[in-house]
Amino acid sequence: MDDTPLTVEVLDQIADIPASDWDACACPEAADGGRPADPFTTHRFLAALEDSRSVGPGTGWEPHHLTVRQGGEIVAVAPLYAKGHSQGEYIFDHNWAHAYERAGGRYYPKLQIAVPFTPATGRRFLTRPGREAEGRAALIRGAVGLAEGNGLSSLHATFCTADEAEAGAAMGLLHRTSQQFHFENPGYGSFDDFLATLSSRKRKTIRKERETALAFGGEIVRLTGAGLTPEHWEAFWAFYQDTGARKWGRPYLTRAFFDVAHRTMADDILLVLAVRDGRPVAGALNFIGRGTLYGRYWGCVEDHPCLHFELCYYQAIDHAIALGLPRVEAGAQGEHKLARGYLPATCHSLHWIADAGFRSAVARYLDSERDAVAHENEALAAYAPFRKG
Repeated sequence: MDDTPLTVEVLDQIADIPASDWDACACPEAADGGRPADPFTTHRFLAALEDSRSVGPGTGWEPHHLTVRQGGEIVAVAPLYAKGHSQGEYIFDHNWAHAYERAGGRYYPKLQIAVPFTPATGRRFLTRPGREAEGRAALIRGAVGLAEGNGLSSLHATFCTADEAEAGAAMGLLHRTSQQFHFENPGYGSFDDFLATLSSRKRKTIRKERETALAFGGEIVRLTGAGLTPEHWEAFWAFYQDTGARKWGRPYLTRAFFDVAHRTMADDILLVLAVRDGRPVAGALNFIGRGTLYGRYWGCVEDHPCLHFELCYYQAIDHAIALGLPRVEAGAQGEHKLARGYLPATCHSLHWIADAGFRSAVARYLDSERDAVAHENEALAAYAPFRKG
């Protein structure tokens, strides 16, 4: 066994880390030529965010990525950012920040191990195969040391895996849970096979919603890879701007992100468009993982009943079934997804708080919150649309 010491380095842009080294840690399963389990932690996705200036100076997301080396080899990496606010995270700590600052502390900047603007569960402590335990521990110690050494209030790792949450808690980090709604595909052969598992009333409702959506007067197309064109992104940018302006005040992603993603990630993308007379009027953007279809953004320039449900939820289910993908993650929040076949799922995050008193208060809160999330998920599952028994 190699007893060379592990060393942690901080790099301020993803371009300083060779893509082959990063992806050997982030998506070693893709070495066989297949898809990565998680497209969002790939070098190409994080580079698209930086190259398009969606993150970086002036955005409140300053890259400070971690690498762990043994000898000359990179054995672990983590996407790390200094945050000047709590936007674009989807596991929110606004109340923590307000309480900390009311008590006279300075909450920002903080450190965040995350994929910006992306509420999708995936590994956050990325290691080469066989180096999971030591690599993860080195990354956690390195991130905590960076926060401590710079006098920062806190460190957060959001949408990590359950295994990472357990390992981080064992190292003294605080474990938080939250809720999403996911579609699980046990091996349906078609959308009708899925419908057959629902109660009669829910089945009729979904069929009616799909019929209503198609009344917009055009066709729905699914595009990926070479089927995507710059014109499609121009149309989707209008949709994204409208949604972003209403939800966040301004869009998180720049226009350039979609151009970069078109060049480097077309095969990772599924774009669903509602087109009438050759003109897209609404669309939903998805990313394709090895076992999951990730719904990310939706928007429209015309309002049509049920079109949102069709493009975001039913088309995603249909495509996942066609590809044989076991899961659809349709983004953050949304109990309305339950009636459409998406079941409650638990998400995990880890937190380190510098101040001992504040850390103790947050820990007590998280104990209660975990119980509440578990009870709510159990209660909501009882209202699932599937036939009983």
